[in-house]
Amino acid sequence: MRRVIFNLKGGVGKSTITCNLAAISASRGLKTLLVDLDPQANSTHYLMGQDAYRVQAGITEYFAEMLNLTFEGDKIRRYVHPTPYQNLYVIPASAELGGLLQPLEERGKLYKIRSMLDKIQGFDRIYIDTPPAFNYFTRSALIACDSCLIPFDCDLFSRQAIYHLLKGINDVRTLYHAKLQVEGVIVNQYVENEHLPQKQISEIATEGLTIIEPYISTSMKVRESHDACMPLIYFDKDAPITHQFSQIFDRIEQFTHRKEGFKASFPKFEVNEFNEEDEDVFSTKTF
Repeated sequence: MRRVIFNLKGGVGKSTITCNLAAISASRGLKTLLVDLDPQANSTHYLMGQDAYRVQAGITEYFAEMLNLTFEGDKIRRYVHPTPYQNLYVIPASAELGGLLQPLEERGKLYKIRSMLDKIQGFDRIYIDTPPAFNYFTRSALIACDSCLIPFDCDLFSRQAIYHLLKGINDVRTLYHAKLQVEGVIVNQYVENEHLPQKQISEIATEGLTIIEPYISTSMKVRESHDACMPLIYFDKDAPITHQFSQIFDRIEQFTHRKEGFKASFPKFEVNEFNEEDEDVFSTKTF
């Protein structure tokens, strides 16, 4: 099962949600991979700490080698790195990744993440963190995944971003990946008993999006876990916010095992499925 965590608005807790769901997955005995596609590399540093600076090969190097025609498919595992936590692995990002965006957009090779993950065997769950923009990285992630989870921080701008995001997902479903699902919205930075968050959540639910409960509360534990470079399940497994993340993980896993997902309301349209023969290759070396 592959999931992408995505919102067009920054600061909604995207990397925090991605890392903590992946960490809980690993703690439950599932071999789990996190792919960091955000040039800010927050997920990379959250999971690896200072070791992130010593990594020789990650997603930046993968794309650079694809562009320079030096990629060697039989060495694809070298981009995958263990974290300090059992069963949890990461394909790290770096700030240099942002410099590759324009040439990647120009080349239009949107299936390279999907092809990469198809060749990396042995993982039970894969989570992808993305930048807050509809660009090459996020489109590639959506094409590569089974479903999308949308973080929402109870802010009007975040809510508006969701509707632009859904339009983009519709386009991806139409052109590239008919089976892509939206599992639902994860409410983050929730303040109980405040009117505005409840109003925003109610309006989203009324418009057909599934809200995945429980809501994630605002908590200093999150910042402390960031500072320690340690996901909450390892930093403080008994904290209320850790239990909230665990319940969300259990909720989405129920649908994984039943082979169905939360579905947003999408208009019906004709769709095409990816055919690897339709994409040009960079060189004679293949995945």
